[in-house]
Amino acid sequence: MVGFAVFSPDGQRIVTASDDKIYRVWDVLGRQLAQYKYSSTFISPVSFSPDGKYILAHVQGNSPEQNEVLIWRIDELDGLLARGCDWLKDYLNTYPQARERLKVCWGK
Repeated sequence: MVGFAVFSPDGQRIVTASDDKIYRVWDVLGRQLAQYKYSSTFISPVSFSPDGKYILAHVQGNSPEQNEVLIWRIDELDGLLARGCDWLKDYLNTYPQARERLKVCWGK
């Protein structure tokens, strides 16, 4: 069961919190873009940051000491690929035979 659903500031994405302890990010066509697990025993409120690049959640534990604020960065696939290829740059230069298997990084 979905307990919370919030639109992003630009109206292009929706974040939901459900009783299976998963936050899900959707586009407006209903395609799931990302999911994040949490450990609260309650369905926790969730929201987007004002710029829409992060989701924020207040997760309530069984005691005040167990309360948490969780923050996740939301990246589009192109952004994730560019960051991953940047991290692999030195590896690919050292091991050119691996470059063939990682064609996605050729133009990055």
